[in-house]
Amino acid sequence: MARDDRAASPVPGRRGFSPLLASAALLLIVLFAGLGTWQVYRLQWKLDLIARVDARVHAAPAPPPPRARWAGITPGSDEYRRVTLHGTYLYDLTTPVQALTEEGSGYWLLTPLCTQDGIILVNRGFIPAELGARTRYAPRRAAGDPCAGAGPAVDVTGLLRTSEHQGAFTRTNDPGAGRWYTRDVAAIAAARGLTTAPFFVDAAANQNPPGSPDRPVGGLTVVTFPNSHLVYAITWYALALMVAGAWWWVARRGQDHDDDERHD
Repeated sequence: MARDDRAASPVPGRRGFSPLLASAALLLIVLFAGLGTWQVYRLQWKLDLIARVDARVHAAPAPPPPRARWAGITPGSDEYRRVTLHGTYLYDLTTPVQALTEEGSGYWLLTPLCTQDGIILVNRGFIPAELGARTRYAPRRAAGDPCAGAGPAVDVTGLLRTSEHQGAFTRTNDPGAGRWYTRDVAAIAAARGLTTAPFFVDAAANQNPPGSPDRPVGGLTVVTFPNSHLVYAITWYALALMVAGAWWWVARRGQDHDDDERHD
């Protein structure tokens, strides 16, 4: 009897049904789908944040949180609230912080404001670099009671902001030399010998009282939040579908190859 070598040989193919390949494909599908679902949750969080901040920015201005609440202020609960302040500026203790705005390169002018609840730093606005703010405002410390005998009272409307901190790509503040790159409230207060609120206020436009030095441009706060989570979610889900489709194609090809071998 003739021997059929093809029947005795191992069946090639079935690569599409390899347990290792199937496990790797399943792992990638679960990973990509999980990342896509996480981006959907992040999208909802970002939309809620944008809606919350938008409501605060367009709300009627109100007094800032009282001193008893200062320790509990967080970006999530208070940032970008419209507030109105009443007090007296300590112009001599202004701290210029380097800034890059739509007006060009220059400085924010953070000036202490003596209020009934205590001292609050106010970002009065932006001035160009050529005005020499850093050399004009020496890095000196307050002496005695800085609010005693302060100038005329003013009203200021603006947005409550939480303290900025140095990031990985931010230059390091040098308080001794008067070089500031972030609006770090605690560091500025310590350098000036002041006790202040743990937040600052970005003054709105046209908030310069008569006799205000420098007359900085206010109202330049940029309130935008990048929101690419939907694109990321679609990308991750698309990758999951691509892996699933590729695995199905390989598996189908392997099955067809096995069917052809059996028919031969």
